[in-house]
Amino acid sequence: MTDILTLTMNPALDVLTTYDKVESTHKMRCGPTLKHPGGGGVNVARVLHRLGASCLAVYPAGGVTGERHHQLMRAEQVRCHIVPIAQETRESFSVHELSSGQDFRFVLPGPTMTALECQTCFDFVAAHLPKQFLVLSGGLAPDVPTDFYARLTQLANAQGLRVVLDTTGPALNAALHEGVYLFKPSLRELRDLTGQHLPDEASWKSAAQQLIQNHQTKVVALSLGDQGAMLITATHAWRAQSLSVNVQTTIGAGDSFVAAMVWGLSRGLELPLAMRYGMAAGAAALLSPGTALSQASEIHRLVDQVTLQSI
Repeated sequence: MTDILTLTMNPALDVLTTYDKVESTHKMRCGPTLKHPGGGGVNVARVLHRLGASCLAVYPAGGVTGERHHQLMRAEQVRCHIVPIAQETRESFSVHELSSGQDFRFVLPGPTMTALECQTCFDFVAAHLPKQFLVLSGGLAPDVPTDFYARLTQLANAQGLRVVLDTTGPALNAALHEGVYLFKPSLRELRDLTGQHLPDEASWKSAAQQLIQNHQTKVVALSLGDQGAMLITATHAWRAQSLSVNVQTTIGAGDSFVAAMVWGLSRGLELPLAMRYGMAAGAAALLSPGTALSQASEIHRLVDQVTLQSI
């Protein structure tokens, strides 16, 4: 039995290229491509593996892109369980604009999964629940039931496992209704969830603690982009500012943050120290192009630079 299981219901083969300035109508002859195995839980598992965690990545895959995705995961020696599906695994295409440093991300909807394929994914996870953490990360592929994560959360809660949730839309609402351990929204996602404007730090903290009081989550790790992050529990809140690093990409920082924080918690670290590792991993992910994600050596190098302020 593994300590941590990550589930990705709509993985992607991430393709990154570069161009000087993105323009409409013109043919843009791009630079060389980088390809990485992607999807929320896949990325989390890749970083957990680098940190030495006992982790299993579970995801559906099909077609040529699904096979290429699996080859890249094998190359990184990440433990995987793949559920074969009939349709093709999607690609996710990103262009790094050299003139501005901005990333333009084109996210495709993904394959339509049959009811049997969805149930096979569910049954495997239900039969192989981990010892410590179930990480449900990324959106759902088309036709996956919106209560898919919710039903798995219910099973995990019944066995005393901690669920980490990083998704959006109806699947998010359904899973929160069951109550998770840790929820990692962006500020935009928290605004969408609450229907509130949330203009300042006090309102961010209040909205997060309302979720906790409603028993939807025990911990909120709120991503604030270049403004850092907040960690909120029922009784405490901390703020961390972003580290200053040489940014090569803006992709993958959130997944790296989740991975390092879960890694820290799985080792028995207190929440504030686990968050410091998460912040370090998020910053480390910015150092490499595409979804190369953070390396363990960079995480350990940067963690001492992270400071938390109680708020």
